[in-house]
Amino acid sequence: MIEIKSFCCIFCVCVDLLYRSDFFPGLGWMLTSSLWDELRDKWPKAFWDDWMRDSAQRKGRACLRPEIPRTDTFGRVGVSRGQFFDKHLKFIVLNSQAVHFTEKDLSYLMKDEYDRHYLDDVYSVPLISAEQLHSGSIADNTVRVEYHSNNEFVQLAQRVGIMADLKDRVPRMAYKGVVSFMFHSHRVYLTRPQGQTEYYTDKPKIRVT
Repeated sequence: MIEIKSFCCIFCVCVDLLYRSDFFPGLGWMLTSSLWDELRDKWPKAFWDDWMRDSAQRKGRACLRPEIPRTDTFGRVGVSRGQFFDKHLKFIVLNSQAVHFTEKDLSYLMKDEYDRHYLDDVYSVPLISAEQLHSGSIADNTVRVEYHSNNEFVQLAQRVGIMADLKDRVPRMAYKGVVSFMFHSHRVYLTRPQGQTEYYTDKPKIRVT
């Protein structure tokens, strides 16, 4: 799910696009019975979404998420105590077009297939600076902007209006460090440098809001 600062029509375009994600989405989800058997005896009473994002539970596993939300939040009341609601979550716009995913070939989402093709596609697009992105002088429909620390990720994310929080070093929505979003009709990949395989360990100096 993409959780965004502004309306979905600005940031999202593909109703049938699915991603792998290292970041557990939290707002609406399904899990296998075997994973529930593994976790249920230690399931926390509150903030279980952040608990699921911890490496002790994640164990290198990924989630699948749609680009356009299929779930919404009804307000500030709940175990998350309204975190991010006013700035981000209240602007979620739900998908309105039916997509029959069970009739589609989703084999591209299998890890080996996805890692090979998705990451190749991401790192093959033109690399630009954050300044170029904001200037509007972009010749290509799809571009890539690099971050070199968690602090720089937070700076860039807040600048473009996507959620900037990290949990256990993983940026929201990220897969292998890649966060995909739309910005003024351009597909943008926010990435680590190619070849950087581990999530950064620095604590952001900027307050995440």
